[in-house]
Amino acid sequence: MKELKKYQMYINGEWVESSSGEYFDSYNPATEEAWCQVAKGNAEDVNRAVQSAHNAFLHSGWTDMTFTERGRLVRKLGELIAIHSEDLAKVESLDNGKLIREMRGQVKYLPEFFYYYAGLADKIHGQTLPIDKKDMFAFTSKEPLGVVAAITPWNSPLYLTTLKLAPALIAGNTIVIKPSEMTSASLLELVKLVEEAGFPPGVVNVVTGFGTPVGDTLTSHPLVRRVAFTGGSESARHIVRNSAQNFAQVSLELGGNHPISCLRMPIRIMPRWES
Repeated sequence: MKELKKYQMYINGEWVESSSGEYFDSYNPATEEAWCQVAKGNAEDVNRAVQSAHNAFLHSGWTDMTFTERGRLVRKLGELIAIHSEDLAKVESLDNGKLIREMRGQVKYLPEFFYYYAGLADKIHGQTLPIDKKDMFAFTSKEPLGVVAAITPWNSPLYLTTLKLAPALIAGNTIVIKPSEMTSASLLELVKLVEEAGFPPGVVNVVTGFGTPVGDTLTSHPLVRRVAFTGGSESARHIVRNSAQNFAQVSLELGGNHPISCLRMPIRIMPRWES
């Protein structure tokens, strides 16, 4: 029997096993056979990753970089993705069952997002409202939030992670990513390029595993300042409740497969004598 490829987690710039040493299988939808194994994270692993991201935010020099310097790293990551686009497309197609021609087209978009945000990095503008106090000076200071938690679904892990990762990085935040337990492999391949691009240890972390306990622990962690989630509405309810404990900011992308159904209103047909 062929030995399955094993994917570890990425924490503080290192590839590590889960604290339990456990793995779970990831299946090829075309054959319904396991093709790789992924580290099965737990609450201890999440805490380790978040603490790593928090330490990187405070002490690695990441937030002291200029917007231009961070933009240069983000652009380099985009260039590496362009070079390895075929490999990334094949892994995601194998892991989630999308047609390879669709994946090739989708992955080719990814560098463009990183190029866009890299170019935007030193062009973040805003307004300072005037005040009526002559002895006071008003100004706007742009500061990163801190640790961002990104939770992505099975259907487009690379694409949907990119939409969260690129803007978080150029703003000076650090990030902990929790991919879907069904499709973690392509994201872990992407993180190899994050490492190659030269981001400081702890700026980008990935904890793999299931919603309970990984997702629950991550979204309720007191050091997480923002949660970015794409997925189903039921999971989103849990995330909103968890994040409320620490007043973390939340952005949700939900239910994108049937947009027309969102427009339907419940209709009650009343007998004429009720009108």
